[in-house]
Amino acid sequence: MENNLLELKNLYVNAENKEILKGINLKINKGEIHVIMGPNGSGKTTTANAILNNPSYQKTSGEVIFLGENINNLKTDEIARKGVFMSFQLPEEIPGVSVTNFLKYAKNKISGEPVKIFKFKEELKKHMEQLNMNPKNMERSLNVGFSGGEKKKNEILQMLVLNPKLAILDETDSGLDVDAIKTVSKGIEMFKNDDNAVLIITHNTKILNSLKVDYVHVLVDGKIVATGSQELASEIEQNGYSKFRKDANINEN
Repeated sequence: MENNLLELKNLYVNAENKEILKGINLKINKGEIHVIMGPNGSGKTTTANAILNNPSYQKTSGEVIFLGENINNLKTDEIARKGVFMSFQLPEEIPGVSVTNFLKYAKNKISGEPVKIFKFKEELKKHMEQLNMNPKNMERSLNVGFSGGEKKKNEILQMLVLNPKLAILDETDSGLDVDAIKTVSKGIEMFKNDDNAVLIITHNTKILNSLKVDYVHVLVDGKIVATGSQELASEIEQNGYSKFRKDANINEN
């Protein structure tokens, strides 16, 4: 129990009165990288939003346990303050709020302590250089005018600065070229240690080519139908999801 970070117990979730998750069971320990893969519409993003208790997704049964506590009924910001971070498929643009000010505000809210601005800016600049980001972006409005790759790198920058216990990365590799994917993978490796964990949600294997993961879970029609090592992702890359659809008794047409 002491090493367990997150556990989903028989989780059922609806969205817009449609059942999306149909009994998810998942356990993530400290120091691990897990990947949830699956075809579009399988429930991957719903899983992430259910953990953060996004009000657009309704849990109808089951539990989300974080560090031994049932967080089913906590608000999203309360869950974030407990140490859960989520990057988004489509990062929001916030005109008039600089990257620096956004992260300073977020860090202050999560830590509850004042942020020492000069030390904070030095930390921010260091991480940006490590992620091959232009340090001048510190003063740009958050994600405004950023390329797709810059937005995804900025999400990884937020993860490094906020240093959560669990980082959920939803389709972080989507639309990125090979070099950008390598940079994102580098950021994940920089973040990961024995006291935190990463949950990567994706529908392809590109990001796994530059990253060593502990477990790969295949989600089809709201159910985890297979769990394995990184080799399972290689099997999916070669053969797609047809076998798993058949195992779940799903017609592809």
